[in-house]
This record gives sequence, C-alpha cells and structure tokens, in this order.
Amino acid sequence: MANSPQAKKRARQNERRFQINKARRSRIRTHLRKVEEAIASGDQAAAAEALKTVQPELMRGVTKGVMHKNTASRKMSRLAARVKGMGA
Repeated sequence: MANSPQAKKRARQNERRFQINKARRSRIRTHLRKVEEAIASGDQAAAAEALKTVQPELMRGVTKGVMHKNTASRKMSRLAARVKGMGA
C-alpha cells in the first residue's frame, strides 16, 4: 500500500489512466469486431465501411499509447487483405 503522499497520488493517477485506457481498448475491440462480423456475413460493402471506421480508432490507440504502432499496422493490413479478398 502506498504510504507517502507522492505514492498515493501516483496510485490515484494510475487508476485513472487505467480506466481511460481500458475504455479505449474496449472501443478499438468493438470496432474490430464489427469488421470481423461484416466479413463473416459476406457483405463486402459493409466490411469496407467498417474498415474505414476502424483505421482511425487503431491509430488513435497508437498515439494515446494503448497499443504499439506495428501492432495496429499489422491488424489493419490483415483486415484490409481479408476485405479485399472477399471480392475475389
């Protein structure tokens, strides 16, 4: 348990950041799930639209430090390839 005033403040700040980051991760996962569901349903137009909405969310997660840049790029690339492959 934190004893010094500084450690108590850090504990409060960490908890607040944890809640904010948790909400951001959840929001990103929700958008990713929408793309996955559109791909599973076979609707390429809906999947492409969902892909357009997930990209800024992923990149915002990167700038806010929730995920690594390469992780977001990898996810985006794989989703884009799957959506593009639906047309073939």
